[in-house]
Amino acid sequence: MSYQKTHIMNSVSLRTLYFLRTAFSILWVILLSVFVKTNRQITSILLILYPAWDVFATYLDIKADPRYVSKTPQYMNAVVGLLTAVGVALALQKGVPEALIVFGAWAVVTGLIQLVLGLRRRKELDGQWPMILSGGQSMLAGGSFIILAHTPTMGIDSLAGYAAFGALYFLIAAIRLSKTKRTAQQTA
Repeated sequence: MSYQKTHIMNSVSLRTLYFLRTAFSILWVILLSVFVKTNRQITSILLILYPAWDVFATYLDIKADPRYVSKTPQYMNAVVGLLTAVGVALALQKGVPEALIVFGAWAVVTGLIQLVLGLRRRKELDGQWPMILSGGQSMLAGGSFIILAHTPTMGIDSLAGYAAFGALYFLIAAIRLSKTKRTAQQTA
C-alpha cells in the first residue's frame, strides 16, 4: 500500500475516532451536569466511566493508526487510564475530594502523554495542534482539580468544563483531519 493511501486511511480512522470522542464527551458533560447535584451514585459512575472510556478510546486510537511506529504513549495512556478508573472507584469510598485528586493526577499524566503524541504525529498528520493544546490544557486542569478537590461541588463542576474543552479539541482535530484527507486525495 502506498504511503499516500496509508496516510489517507490513517486520517480517516483518526477523524472518525475524534468525532466519536467528541460525542462521548458531550454526552458525559450533559449527564454530569444533570446529575452532579442530584444523584451521587450516577455522578460516581460517571467519574469512573470517563477514564475507563479513555482506555477504550486509546485502544481504538492504536487500531486507527496501524503504522509500525512506537505505540508506547498509547499503551502508557491505557495503563494509566485503567489504574485511574480503579483509583477513582476506590477513592470515592473515602470521598469526593480524594476522587478529584486521583482524577486530577490522571489529567496531568494523560495530558503529558497527549502532548507528546500530538507532537510526534504533527509532522505526518495535520490537525494535531488541537491535541497538543488539549494535552497542555489537561495538565493545567489536572492541577486545578487537585487544588479544587476540597470544594467538591465546585471541583466536580470543573470536570464538566474539562470534558467540554476536550470535546471541542477533538472536534477541531477531526475537522482538521478532514482537511488533511482532502489535501492528500488531491495530491494523490
